[in-house]
Amino acid sequence: MDYFKKLWAYLQKDTLGSWIASLLILFIIIKFIVFPLLSFVTGSSLPLVVVESCSMYHATSFNDWWYQNGAWYIENNISKNEFSSFNMLDGLNKGDVVVVVKDSHPKPGDIIIFNAGTQYPIIHRIMSLSPINTKGDNNLGQLSIEQNISENSIIGKAAWKVPFIGWIKLIFFEPFKPASERGLCVPSA
Repeated sequence: MDYFKKLWAYLQKDTLGSWIASLLILFIIIKFIVFPLLSFVTGSSLPLVVVESCSMYHATSFNDWWYQNGAWYIENNISKNEFSSFNMLDGLNKGDVVVVVKDSHPKPGDIIIFNAGTQYPIIHRIMSLSPINTKGDNNLGQLSIEQNISENSIIGKAAWKVPFIGWIKLIFFEPFKPASERGLCVPSA
C-alpha cells in the first residue's frame, strides 16, 4: 500500500517525468481495461470507431440533402419516406466517434462497420440485404467493395455517435493523408 501512496504522490508532481508516467498509466488503463470492457459490453471487437472520411457527411438539412441525392436511392427502390425512417438520418461527420454494437440482424438503413480488405474498416449504410450492399450517404454511387458484403466481414452497427471528439485522434494523422482527404467536410460546390 505504501508503494501506491508514493506513486500517487509522484504523479501529482508537476514534472516532465510525472506527466509521462501519467500518460503511460492512462494508456495502459484505456488499452487493457476500458476497451476490453467496452468490447464485452457491446459485443463488438471494435467498440469505438472514429469517422475518418466524409463519405457519410450531410452538408444540409435532410430535405435539401434528399433533393441533391435522392435520385440514386429512388433508382434503387428506396423512397424518401423509407430513408427518413433510417437511424442517424443526418449521417456522420468526419471526427465523430461512433459506438459500435454487435447486431446479428442488420436491416436496410443501419450504418454498419465492415472489413473490406482495405487498410481500415468502412462505415456505410446498408442499402439491401440479399446480397448485403452498402453506400456512403455522401458518395455519388456505390464502390465495388460495398457490394456483396459477407456477414462475416461485419464488425457491428453504429448505435450512437459523439460529434467531433474524434478530432483528438485525427489531428495527429491528418498531415500524412493526401491533401484532398485532409480537413473538415465541406459542402460540394
